[in-house]
Amino acid sequence: MDKITALSDNMKKRLIGKDDVIRKVITVLLAGGHVLLEDVPGVGKTSLARALADSLSCSFSRIQCTPDTMPSDITGLSVYHMDKGEFEVLPGPIVNQIVLADEINRTSPKTQASLLEAMEERQVTIDGNTIPIPEPFIVIGTQNPMEMTGTYPLPEAQLDRFMMKLSVGYPSKESSVQIADDFLQGVLHQKTEAVLSAEDIISMREEVSKVEIHKDLVDYAVSVVEETRKHHSVKCGASPRALLDLLRASQARAYIDDRDYCVPLDILETAKDVLPHRLILSAEARMNKMTQETVMLQILNNHPVPQ
Repeated sequence: MDKITALSDNMKKRLIGKDDVIRKVITVLLAGGHVLLEDVPGVGKTSLARALADSLSCSFSRIQCTPDTMPSDITGLSVYHMDKGEFEVLPGPIVNQIVLADEINRTSPKTQASLLEAMEERQVTIDGNTIPIPEPFIVIGTQNPMEMTGTYPLPEAQLDRFMMKLSVGYPSKESSVQIADDFLQGVLHQKTEAVLSAEDIISMREEVSKVEIHKDLVDYAVSVVEETRKHHSVKCGASPRALLDLLRASQARAYIDDRDYCVPLDILETAKDVLPHRLILSAEARMNKMTQETVMLQILNNHPVPQ
């Protein structure tokens, strides 16, 4: 696990006091998924994404989403060359290994939808030309809370493409002191060097896929996902894709803990980050000010963990 430790330690140089969220982002990376970071401005969402990008020798692009961002600004376009009498396909920034979609909910739903094919099929289609996206591929979306001005809610189909939705949160008092000291000394957010290659991530992903999940744990995961579709507070539950994401992320969690098998805690803890953002609550639940997270905890409490 020296490679994972090296990656984690390198990212901690850029994001102080956020070990848990760093671990979860690495979990998503090794599981082959995408991650959505939602929080108020200024808590380090973009810094976290850049910390990951700078720690890997992979191609990187940043898409600053604004209300006037067009789908072609993300996927690319065809340009006609009069001298050659032919079109040239110019891939957009999505055709990179690590893509930061910053403030993704500040752009229009049409532009948000341009990410769907890339996130699911690892390719983009431009005027009939299909361009594969190089592996390892991960989209890191950041967004501000919906109650802030100038935001568009992500459609359910878009949310379902993100393996985890995480919150960075405010730093602790001790971390804030260290951040202030580093800032005054001019060493805050200094660029870090890459510690892992694309081949390292691809190799670890293959090892993650071989982590054993006992049938009882698979049944437990299935029963939890099934309950999200039946719970009285849920209008629309988790999809089959959510179940697969839950299993793969649990394998990655076990792998990070240096195990070649999953334990019940892997499923239980992973479900708290993989499933809530995919739930559409009933009108009654929303009226009672219930959240997706509290409903998810109710569901998990109703299902005993296999021994």
